Amino acid sequence: MSRVRPMRAFWLGRRRYEPMHELQRAVRAARTDERIADTILLLEHDPVITLGSSADPENVLLDKARLATLGVDLVETGRGGDVTFHGPGQLVAYPIVDLKPDRCDVRAYVRALAETMIQIVREHGIEAGVVEGLIGAWVDKDAPHEWASAPWARELAKIGAIGVRISRWVTMHGFALNLSTDLRSFDMIIPCGIRDHGVTSVEALTGKHLEVRPVALAAPRAFSVALDASIEGVVDLEGASFDDIERAIGLG
Repeated sequence: MSRVRPMRAFWLGRRRYEPMHELQRAVRAARTDERIADTILLLEHDPVITLGSSADPENVLLDKARLATLGVDLVETGRGGDVTFHGPGQLVAYPIVDLKPDRCDVRAYVRALAETMIQIVREHGIEAGVVEGLIGAWVDKDAPHEWASAPWARELAKIGAIGVRISRWVTMHGFALNLSTDLRSFDMIIPCGIRDHGVTSVEALTGKHLEVRPVALAAPRAFSVALDASIEGVVDLEGASFDDIERAIGLG
């Protein structure tokens, strides 16, 4: 990242995946046309399994009918990556950011998203890091309060997943950080197609239950550091209608 830019952040509360996917598309179109500034959508999702552009359907371990009886949506999406789960207790962030002209580096952007998650969990006593060849934010379950790098970790586990799509250097999708997510939900999939390492959460590592809303409202501190952004708080749109959300963002 380079020069500091203004960025807006919106907390949307708990929402189903598909309407928020449509909202992302609308926000991205507006950002591409330079009608709005860089924007971050912060929310948690109702239970959903999403398949990225390189997903192996066999990494979803239950069929669609069984998922429906459990109240879990199954959605194909245009982000990169494999299969992931979103649900209550997970902070989801969708930055819609124009990387032009001085940030056109996909690896640097993905690393900045990981750094945002690292900054957030550090505020709750967890040290996380990145792992060469694997996407996301990772911890050592045997020593969650320290991170000496992956080769020194005794039991690697993913605490935050990343999947992005970039078109004309405008980003879409983002990250999902496990705060107090029910980790049994990941038994329905092979997360990101990775069999060798499990997933974890802030609550599983610390015993501390975190509500998503206060973490989201405090998240601009981490985004500001990682993305070289200037964010003046979060606009709270929890409970707002879709039309009101669009108007607040500047789409209506």
